[in-house]
Amino acid sequence: MKHLIKAVSAAALALAAAAPALAAPETYNIDPGHTFARFSYNHLGFSTQLSRFNKTSGKIVLDKAARTGSVDVVIDTKSVDTGSTVFDGHIQGADFLDTANHPTATFKSTKVVFQGDAPVSIEGNLTIKGITKPVVLKVASFKNAAHPMMKVDAIGADASTVIKRSEFNAGKYAPNVSDEVTISIALEALKSPE
Repeated sequence: MKHLIKAVSAAALALAAAAPALAAPETYNIDPGHTFARFSYNHLGFSTQLSRFNKTSGKIVLDKAARTGSVDVVIDTKSVDTGSTVFDGHIQGADFLDTANHPTATFKSTKVVFQGDAPVSIEGNLTIKGITKPVVLKVASFKNAAHPMMKVDAIGADASTVIKRSEFNAGKYAPNVSDEVTISIALEALKSPE
């Protein structure tokens, strides 16, 4: 009986020691060449305009075993790309992004909701022009696998949310130009070296 108790105790200790290794969070750095934040809105009822930011950085932390994670994204608002140099300057003005005083926008997660092994939504705080509001990013797709070219573990996702730009002191011309703006992000990130 003593031998059985010792064996069970040893097995329990081995499992306890192994548990942190199995549930270790892993950090992924955003790939700036394949990560773009985009925004779209209705223009005077005529069309849906789509623009993007060309510079995005940040990191993702993923704990696969525990099904938890965090997302920290920084968008360079001066990198806005509407397809028109003149309009890029207009969007960077004080009535909209005010990039002279607020050169970045950020998203910091507070909770990642999983369904099975994949996140389905990310709750967090979005800061634009120094104003922070809670938002929920709906995750449309998610993949975690070895990157075939980079030969490291990678993650990718498409996620989106809808905000009212007037809540971020950027509501000029609303409602003729839609107050509601859809923000979407196509994200890829590579696992940090150990």
